[in-house]
Amino acid sequence: MYAVFEDGSRQYKVSEGDRVKVDYREVDPGARVEFDRVLLYAAGETLHIGQPTVDGGRIVAELVEHPSTKVYVQHFRRRKNYRRLRGHRQPYTKVQVRNILLAGQEPPAETPPVPIPETYAKPST
Repeated sequence: MYAVFEDGSRQYKVSEGDRVKVDYREVDPGARVEFDRVLLYAAGETLHIGQPTVDGGRIVAELVEHPSTKVYVQHFRRRKNYRRLRGHRQPYTKVQVRNILLAGQEPPAETPPVPIPETYAKPST
């Protein structure tokens, strides 16, 4: 099962469990994010193509982190004493797709994490 959705004038093809970099959102890590501009939904033989979007389709994702890497741009002209070094850091948000839903579907209830019994815990040294 996969879907194509649009966010920030870019299109992303995702399946459940995929991690995707999207435009920066002012949200804390662990929060739920929804994308409702689903352009295509495919599952086995089922194919829904939106005109322009699939009615009621949405993608539920969980915000993982706000990573950013710095890109350096260097200009150099030999024998002209011309050197320029400029850096740029583009903020973006990494999300993990939890569910791909059609109209009328609700995401399954999240199960709380199971605590590890003390008999299986690592011994302290």
